[in-house]
Amino acid sequence: MNPGWTLGWTWAKKEIIWAMMGAQATEQGNCAKFKLKIPHSCKRNPEVVDLLPGAPFNMQFNNCCRGGVGLSGTSNKTVKLPKNFKLLGPGPGYSCGPAKIVPSTAILTDDRRRKMQALMSWNVTCTYSQFLASKNPSCCVSLSSFYSDKVTGCPACACGCQNNDTCVTRDSKILQENVTSLHQKSDITPKPLLQCTHHLCHVRVHWHVKDNYKDYWRVKIAIINFNYRLNFTDWSLVVQHPNLNNVTQVYSFEYMPLLPYESINDTGMFYGLKYYNDLLMEAGPKGNVQSEVLMKKDKNTFTLKQGWAFPRRVYFNGDECMLPRPDLYPMCKSGYLVLKLTA
Repeated sequence: MNPGWTLGWTWAKKEIIWAMMGAQATEQGNCAKFKLKIPHSCKRNPEVVDLLPGAPFNMQFNNCCRGGVGLSGTSNKTVKLPKNFKLLGPGPGYSCGPAKIVPSTAILTDDRRRKMQALMSWNVTCTYSQFLASKNPSCCVSLSSFYSDKVTGCPACACGCQNNDTCVTRDSKILQENVTSLHQKSDITPKPLLQCTHHLCHVRVHWHVKDNYKDYWRVKIAIINFNYRLNFTDWSLVVQHPNLNNVTQVYSFEYMPLLPYESINDTGMFYGLKYYNDLLMEAGPKGNVQSEVLMKKDKNTFTLKQGWAFPRRVYFNGDECMLPRPDLYPMCKSGYLVLKLTA
């Protein structure tokens, strides 16, 4: 997502970056001592950013970035591990461990006929924590069903109500400005401009039990963006539900089962179709994506009672969304006929 990731660290000695592919340092720093060839960056604590979409092909590097480091000596005894790694994604919440030495990378020459050995290679593991990112969730879940007139909305203040003085109503004057100018006036990471709702979340996920057939049942999933300054690119939605072990068809999203435990298949990831709905637009008429999911019934477990048809957990872009209390779910009344037969 815009503005992409930023990776920073502190060199152990006086190392510099001669050249880099797949990413670039934000500052060159003081390279006055170099006369013939100017390094890519001479900063002692460089920050490296992802390339923008559409970067020249000769600057790209598959799934990674690589670079040449200078002034670090010519043996393993003189090269030291950098430290103080930090990773900034589109938002806060990331932390990095120390660098660890791994087998040196073999680099092919341009003609791909000769291998050159790197002096040293290292790996750094960075992880994301929702608790470090924010003390409040960023998304919530609402529920409805064909067998009930009741719509269970997101919990009040699901994403915190301390920011309700910064939200805007749909008829606010600030929304009459051109959307492009809003982005131009913002920083690289624009401050949220949320629509005023009772939940004050950036994203709401709606799960609607749409149809119940003899051997199948159908769910409609909608994802709504309430942030007027943020597009979610390459979004992902993870859902936990016991009947995801029998997904028959997903109509407008891509779907991939997640199997952390081989014997349990109750969790799956939904994501957008490339160039169709993989971009969740900012709040407004186009700020939503939706699809339907057809699942085959396991008659030993399937029921519409006691909220069984609703998800157990929902995650949007890695953040867990707040669900309503189970006692507020749309309930199937006793004796209510919920079978829809098809020809």
